[in-house]
Amino acid sequence: MVELAAYSTGALVREMASGLVRLALECQKTPPQTGDQNQRQRPAAAALVEEATWRAYCNGRKCGYAVRRECGEEEWRVLRAVEPVSVGAGVLPDGDGGAAGGAGEGDLMYMRAKFERVVGSRDSEAFYMVNPDGGGGPELSIYLLRV
Repeated sequence: MVELAAYSTGALVREMASGLVRLALECQKTPPQTGDQNQRQRPAAAALVEEATWRAYCNGRKCGYAVRRECGEEEWRVLRAVEPVSVGAGVLPDGDGGAAGGAGEGDLMYMRAKFERVVGSRDSEAFYMVNPDGGGGPELSIYLLRV
């Protein structure tokens, strides 16, 4: 799981309402080791999705950072709740009932979609949201880059 740690859901929703959203997540390449080339080999690069930290950009503007982390109990609860949804968006109540039928403070917005994965190289991958009605291009694209 990759968490956009410094970017709010509200900001992402506003960007998506304005049209196409392109999220770029960049991480650093590991520098080559110094020393005798015959004795030391550069370690194989980890899978791109296994990188720990990323610089995050939304539509070309820096928007903070992202971190890779394991799913905890709360994340598994959310994933189980949206499992029956094949495509769509909505709000999961926080479990405390919210405020008189309105959106509660802990309510969670979600979007579920199918993505097409395109591997450019071991240092670049892209995920394009597949539009279920088949029209137009992807509304959301996520790029993983090792630079």
